[in-house]
Amino acid sequence: MQKIRIGARESRLAVIQAGLLADYIRCCCEGKEPELVTMKTAGDRILDRTLDKVGGKGLFVKELELSLREGRLDLSVHSLKDVPMEVPEDLPVIGVSAREDARDVLVLPKGTTKLNPLLPLGTSSPRRIIQLRKLFPEMEIKSVRGNVLTRLAKLDGGEYSGLVLAAAGLKRLGLADRISRYFTVEEMLPAAGQGVLAVQGRVGQDYGYLNGFFGLDTAFCVLAERSFVHALNGGCSSPIAAYAEIVPGKSMGKAEGNSEDSKLKLTGLYAEEGSREYRIASVSGEKEEAERLGRELAFVMNKNQNILCSD
Repeated sequence: MQKIRIGARESRLAVIQAGLLADYIRCCCEGKEPELVTMKTAGDRILDRTLDKVGGKGLFVKELELSLREGRLDLSVHSLKDVPMEVPEDLPVIGVSAREDARDVLVLPKGTTKLNPLLPLGTSSPRRIIQLRKLFPEMEIKSVRGNVLTRLAKLDGGEYSGLVLAAAGLKRLGLADRISRYFTVEEMLPAAGQGVLAVQGRVGQDYGYLNGFFGLDTAFCVLAERSFVHALNGGCSSPIAAYAEIVPGKSMGKAEGNSEDSKLKLTGLYAEEGSREYRIASVSGEKEEAERLGRELAFVMNKNQNILCSD
């Protein structure tokens, strides 16, 4: 029996997410036995500052990458939106999962049914902040760090009137009942890769046994999203969002989503750092051109300086 060591952060959500891959290996990969290896990353330890002040989202993956490179892990599982745009050549993302719910949601304190205007809304994402200012112009928005359970404890402890979190994380934690409102992607454009798991491995290794775990259409979508963000040099300090989906062609029914007539539609949001105004635009094309579509949308954003949305 070959042991497959899967690395993940120590948070409950990260363990659950890595467990999805472990379950697949256990059930579908004969002769292989998964073993979860967890560790605390710098992003988990530094909670008194926003990510853009301490090195960005790469803080959530560096320790896991070092363990992969040194051979202490065979694979690692990340939330794709936490994976930097620049991935080491020797540690490629070998595949991505099918997408869970990509939407953002509003969570209220237990026992309440509406926002308290005397308390702030909690989020640490520049992308969410700039869109929340349009949705809730009367609300103060305050940074909140920590894993999902830590943030919920702060919410229920009276520090915030509400939190904006990813639907996917709450659902994977079995906490969908905490969701008070789903934001449509038109109201709150998600982060690139939101709801998707990334599996990282070592170059030169054979990971063919994982092919059944990966989402092929999701891979095209997130390639477009990440190409857009990369082309704009998007990081934690600039509000930026991207969401792609495979949409039916005009001659198709929804049940025929895999038809050759289907197209990839990519929508992006971008704002200059420090600005309260943002632009939203979309492009469509063949899914096989996902990377080019991301670059094309970034070009459109840079070329067209007309502000389409603002708070």
